[in-house]
Amino acid sequence: MSSTTSSTVDTPLRRSVAQTCDDLAIVVLAAVAVVAGLTFRDYGLGWDDYTHAQYADLLLRMYGSGFKDTSALSFANLYMYGGGFDMAAALLHKVIPLELFETRRLLGAIVGIIGLAVTWRLGRRIGGPLAGLAALLLLALCPTFYGHMFMNPKDAPFAVAMVILMLGLVRLAEEYPSPSPRTVLIVGLGAGLSLGSRVLGGLALLYALIGFAPLLLQEIRSEGAREAAKRFAQVIYVLLPGLVLGYLIMGLIWPWSVIEPGNPFRALTYFSHFFEKPWKEMFDGALVSVPDMPWSYLPTLFALQLPEVLLALFIAGVVGTVISLSRDNVTARRKTIFLMLTLAAMLPLLIAIVKRPALYNGIRHFVFVTPPMAVLAGVAFAWGMNWLRENGRQWQPAAVAAFVFGLMLPLTEMVRLHPYQYTFFNHIAGTVRGANDLFMLDYWGLAFKQASDRLHEQLDERHEVPPHGRKWKVAVCGPQRPAQVALGPDFTIGWDSHAADFAMTLGEFYCKGLTAPVMVEIKRDDVVFARVYDIRGRSISSLLSIPAP
Repeated sequence: MSSTTSSTVDTPLRRSVAQTCDDLAIVVLAAVAVVAGLTFRDYGLGWDDYTHAQYADLLLRMYGSGFKDTSALSFANLYMYGGGFDMAAALLHKVIPLELFETRRLLGAIVGIIGLAVTWRLGRRIGGPLAGLAALLLLALCPTFYGHMFMNPKDAPFAVAMVILMLGLVRLAEEYPSPSPRTVLIVGLGAGLSLGSRVLGGLALLYALIGFAPLLLQEIRSEGAREAAKRFAQVIYVLLPGLVLGYLIMGLIWPWSVIEPGNPFRALTYFSHFFEKPWKEMFDGALVSVPDMPWSYLPTLFALQLPEVLLALFIAGVVGTVISLSRDNVTARRKTIFLMLTLAAMLPLLIAIVKRPALYNGIRHFVFVTPPMAVLAGVAFAWGMNWLRENGRQWQPAAVAAFVFGLMLPLTEMVRLHPYQYTFFNHIAGTVRGANDLFMLDYWGLAFKQASDRLHEQLDERHEVPPHGRKWKVAVCGPQRPAQVALGPDFTIGWDSHAADFAMTLGEFYCKGLTAPVMVEIKRDDVVFARVYDIRGRSISSLLSIPAP
């Protein structure tokens, strides 16, 4: 694939098209910001929110005490992750008039929009204004990315950090062997944020080492091995200030990583083995222990959870990369850029397929591959439109119409699923309705917010108050602390269903369907995400439908 702008004469019409694409991209970003600003409060708490908020408090206490209080460096297993997002949310909470968890949702939206903007600029840089706009639209309407950006404090910020680093690496390839100070800064910032979020940020080193092979081989052929090695050493020297900056950023947001030089490698070893008591999750209609997920787990879920248009254009982008690597009329720099981008989108998945680590919670651990996927897809779309312009202009409107139709499919589902966009399954899977009995949907447990709000409304409408001398008792099948936060101080929660007034359950396979009056039912596309039962005067032995593994 070649650039749609660099090899053609710049005409007034082409400048007009470019300006229109850029203007539309700004409109898309503004629209996402407005929607996010109006809806961020709709996203409930998940399994990890409360713990991450505690981690932030411990980190800030450590810095505030001058490292006298170091309990953050041994808290659960979160000390092996960076806490940059958590600390930023805690600090932001101190200066804006929002509740803590609302602040976390707002910050998640802001970080996600930054990721969308960087993805746009990356796509534009590689393939021109149309490619940038297409990449932006494809990522903004990727429900996996959009849904997680509001409520996932680990994987979504990591995805944004990785695309920032990818932008730096692409700029480095374009400017090699004389990277500009801005490029050095972006590489350092991206590296620090990536490694400081998750140790998997080290994968970017593989992207660079493998991806730069075409450019380095060209350097050897044209300049000789000695001169090529000298230029490479010069580039590393110029990058040193950025790498130092990256190390400082990593240490700031992941302090445990710099306490001892080997700690990042200890984290890598720790996370390479499953570190919790195994449980079972639904995959393809069967209950499978998470350490025993088949190799087909990721290919299946990516095929069924990516929007069809993104999936098709991404495959086209990968094919285009393979073709470009074998063509003499594609420059070594372009080959390096496309190879790095393809590695960023595919290498983590290939490693997981081969190594078969414990896999769970759908594809949320791999949200970070969706931005490079969107960029490749956007460039493929721009390349296709450029080809049609030269070989079949009459088909361009049909191609645009097909692209818009492809975007409307996930957009319609995102509206219908709100605020559970991350549970999206495409029409190949039959949407969430078709996937409900085959795969996990609300693995984050967000539906308790809406269930709690509806329970409050029901009790208010009935003018019911707790029994004298105590609070309402709610037995919960799902994340406990999020349920407590959502229900508020007039409720006590727990697993025990004996003597409870109500039972609140997720719609997942492990929560039993009770024979009791249903007070609240949260549904999307005829799929139950949560229920609240009235179990007063009833004997309910357990809320679980399967025994613990």
